[in-house]
Amino acid sequence: MSNNLWGLTLFIVGFSLLTSCQPESYADISSPDGKTKVHFAITEDGQATYQVAYSGEELIAPSAMGFTLSEQNAFEKGLSIESIRQSSYDETWEQVWGEVSSIRNHYIQAEVSLRNPENLKLKIVFRVYNNGVGFRYLFPEQQGLQQFDILEEHTHFNLAQPDKAWWIPGNPDSYEYSYQNSRVSEIDSANTPITIQCNNGVYLSLHEAALTDYAGMRLRKSNDHISGLKSDLVPWPDGIKVKANTPFKTPWRTIQIGNTPGELITNYLILNLNEPNKLENTDWIKPLKYVGVWWSLHLGVETWIQGDRHGANTENVKRYIDFAAQNSIEGVLAEGWNQGWENWGTGEPFDFVTPYPDFDIEAVLAYANYKNISIIGHHENGGNVESYEKHLISALDELQSQGIHHLKTGYAGGIVPKGQHHHGQWMVRHYRRVVEEAAKRQISINAHEPIKPTGLRRTYPNMMTREGVRGMEWNAWSEGNTPEHHTVLPFTRMLAGPIDYTPGIFDILYRRYDRSRERWHPNDKGGARVHTTLAKQLALYVVLYSPWQMAADMVENYSQQPAFQFIRDVPVDWDETKVINGEIGEFVTIARRNGPDWFVGSVTDEQPRTITFSLDFLESGQTYEIITYADAEETNLEHNPEAISISKSSKTKDDQITLHLGSGGGAAIQLKPI
Repeated sequence: MSNNLWGLTLFIVGFSLLTSCQPESYADISSPDGKTKVHFAITEDGQATYQVAYSGEELIAPSAMGFTLSEQNAFEKGLSIESIRQSSYDETWEQVWGEVSSIRNHYIQAEVSLRNPENLKLKIVFRVYNNGVGFRYLFPEQQGLQQFDILEEHTHFNLAQPDKAWWIPGNPDSYEYSYQNSRVSEIDSANTPITIQCNNGVYLSLHEAALTDYAGMRLRKSNDHISGLKSDLVPWPDGIKVKANTPFKTPWRTIQIGNTPGELITNYLILNLNEPNKLENTDWIKPLKYVGVWWSLHLGVETWIQGDRHGANTENVKRYIDFAAQNSIEGVLAEGWNQGWENWGTGEPFDFVTPYPDFDIEAVLAYANYKNISIIGHHENGGNVESYEKHLISALDELQSQGIHHLKTGYAGGIVPKGQHHHGQWMVRHYRRVVEEAAKRQISINAHEPIKPTGLRRTYPNMMTREGVRGMEWNAWSEGNTPEHHTVLPFTRMLAGPIDYTPGIFDILYRRYDRSRERWHPNDKGGARVHTTLAKQLALYVVLYSPWQMAADMVENYSQQPAFQFIRDVPVDWDETKVINGEIGEFVTIARRNGPDWFVGSVTDEQPRTITFSLDFLESGQTYEIITYADAEETNLEHNPEAISISKSSKTKDDQITLHLGSGGGAAIQLKPI
């Protein structure tokens, strides 16, 4: 169908809000503002297809839908529409925590009931928003289809006018890659979210929402279209993609739309497609900043396992508690506190309740409680999920008895039982079980080596943050992350949900470690370093959103550093978020408000830039003190990245700010009413 014909035919039937209609061969759904339009149709051979247009231009060309089930090709061809139900919905709901305090959920829905030649039923539900589309499949309870296996999901995304895409490889066990930028036609396999710039300047993000009891969806090249992608589910060891019983519903397949890259960042379609909060009491769910025994482990200064350099010993952790209490930091993490780390990489289980002999957990908890600091629990299983499943309840019960409300989990290794993948249905069920069991015990989760975020944090707000990204630790023992990396993440991975990236490294060239038991010299790190300026490390607290933010460096490196004041002051929970400017892979500036105070983060790639922007988001008639932490004249990414300029001024909403960002640099700004 041509673009012109699409515009003429899309709403021939009209769009009154019907509870049902007579069987047709197509259905048309429009967003509340009429800009986003979906055309669902059954082809002559009974193939289900959909199209998406935005502002009168086709974005998704006719694309196939359906399934191959075991022992029958149940929902591929020969389908017919049995009924169509349409409705509208409009609500505004409050977040327990998040990038904004409230979110509007406004859409038009169409539920299309299909029947195949064997008289089996399948429903497809579309929700069309002003800024995107979500659709999912429902398998009703019915005779002839109770227990079933999905061998293939045939959801296609035939991009009508793609220009370029930002993506990572479709690995079934990891999202920890640098993003690539290429044409869609050059992608063989990609994990979602994948971000696409169209020829007409519109931006798309393809992802999924409400992934609960299903395999994670990757995308791979489709033979149906030159710029086509199709769903590619992570399999069980026997090759089956999903094992199910009716009634059954899939995750939502999502298409987020923005006129600018920044509009994708403030697009909350993923959250809206998840169920409302199921927790009656959320008073115990607390966003926080934290420090801990972590960065030293990756540098090799200290070790996870017991020995003369064991990091999680009683006195060392108390030192971190003292630092946190003195600096408005709410939490302390100690990785390597528990026995079993010597089993790393062997497949043997960890112990989730027994501390190493030099870690007096009762003394540490008592000291933290005295200092009003939250201890963050840590359960690393090295991929041995079979063992973790057996001990999960007792391990969570132990945390509850200790009064611990925050837990970091880790799955760094091949999954046991063998043949399962981090992103397959078996593990998706496991991740969900951990969140639900933790909620029963008033424990919040920060998951590393996770399944990707798909908005579960709305339903279970104790699922607070997760890794699923090539994070800070890569700078400790590899070539590291490029300056461009931080200008891509807000428009790609961050669209799925919060990122525990762990910013805040001040000793960027690893030069200042001077503890009396020094064990290494910078040259021992093989040239590893952090590829940012110090000012950019501060800006990341605003640019990369997480309700848990770590001041990740060893605490001695914050001593006598005036720039640490920004980390003390910056919140981790926001009432409002605005994207001031940005181009994917080049630069981005984001402003966030907590109460009356605003904070701004601006970062660039390897290119120095001068950024000027208006302060029109500030309150009228109010003067603000502006505290700016920026790259100094003498800042040099290669040789002097820690030089920083801290200045104060006063401005109103009628003023502008100009920032000079150095190579790999940035700026962080605090704006306080005076």
